[in-house]
Amino acid sequence: MPALSDTVRDKPSADPSEEPLEEPIEEQGWEDYEGYAYNEPGSPPGTLSIDPAAPFPQLVAIDYTTDRAERHTLNNPEACRSYLTSDAVSWIDVQGLGSEAVLQQLGEVFGLHPLLLEDIVNIPQRPKVEEYEGHLLVVLQVAVPRASRKRIKGYTIAQVSLVVGPHYVLTVQESAAADCFEPVRRRIFGNKGLIRQHGPDFLAYALIDAVLDGYFPILEAYGDRLEGMQDRVVHKPKSHTLHKIYKLKRELLGLRRVLWPHREAINSLTREGSAHMAAYVRVYLRDCYDHVLQQLDTIENYREMAHSLLDIYLSSVSNSINETMRVLTVISTIFIPLTFIAGVYGMNFEHMPELKSPIGYFLCWLVMLAIAGSLLYFFWKRGWLNNNPQE
Repeated sequence: MPALSDTVRDKPSADPSEEPLEEPIEEQGWEDYEGYAYNEPGSPPGTLSIDPAAPFPQLVAIDYTTDRAERHTLNNPEACRSYLTSDAVSWIDVQGLGSEAVLQQLGEVFGLHPLLLEDIVNIPQRPKVEEYEGHLLVVLQVAVPRASRKRIKGYTIAQVSLVVGPHYVLTVQESAAADCFEPVRRRIFGNKGLIRQHGPDFLAYALIDAVLDGYFPILEAYGDRLEGMQDRVVHKPKSHTLHKIYKLKRELLGLRRVLWPHREAINSLTREGSAHMAAYVRVYLRDCYDHVLQQLDTIENYREMAHSLLDIYLSSVSNSINETMRVLTVISTIFIPLTFIAGVYGMNFEHMPELKSPIGYFLCWLVMLAIAGSLLYFFWKRGWLNNNPQE
């Protein structure tokens, strides 16, 4: 999984023409988005694979009712037990997967199935929805924008897992750098929206919606990049631009592969339902499903635009070569008769009367200049000396 450090969520510039033509190329590591985690052959079910570079888990609990909202930092998973039987709605957020002991203890406190815990810890997993006894597991992929000079230049994928229980929602994220839930926290503490008026199922919907909405700024940035690239492709087609087009197509393909499984996962929640999701929440989840479809349609449109840019680039390069050949052809056509005249009078014959004439040299120059001028006038009248020659 790519590193999540130095993540910037700045909105892309509205003027793509400000981007320099020759900027350094940054590799995005898009190939890392494709694979999924797996254990070694023969490993028992529920085996946890801990990344040594993963940050130590940090636990934060948000407990709220319609009248109050409190936030507590928890030192260990045992402190979560009081939230399991609380009448309030509790949101326990775990950031970091760097301790197997803490994660095993977390699974014991919440009574998580070993396979459920394995899907949470062994990342990345394919986005999916699975029903367990007493729990609903939702695995999603969050897109973290990567910025360069205050513009989004790519994305990094991180996994976020939601476990919905009777009175709580447990979220497990790879690290704090991949956190996209701050807008939900502000809505809870500001008592905005409907989160504090409903149960954990509505909170789960709000978290799912926050993850999916995070793809829109990235798609907007890709749209700006495509628009800014059109002028460069037409007016200044270079091999550097071709590399950018191919790179853009690969990144869009990687983004589509990430988003496509979300469609199936959200659709299963809206159609099949769950004991942990009330009927009124499924209506809201349809909006999430609509967002996924909209994002997939946008990606397909951008991929078609990128393919069109590739065709335009090839046409521009071909036109540039044709322009060069046209100039060379005009120059060659002018010098062909001049070379013929110079060749004739360069032959070593004795009986060439023009060679004895005192004005023969000047007449030869006059004839050659007249021919060259006539040809230039002819080419100019035909429009062959202009940038846009006429037929």
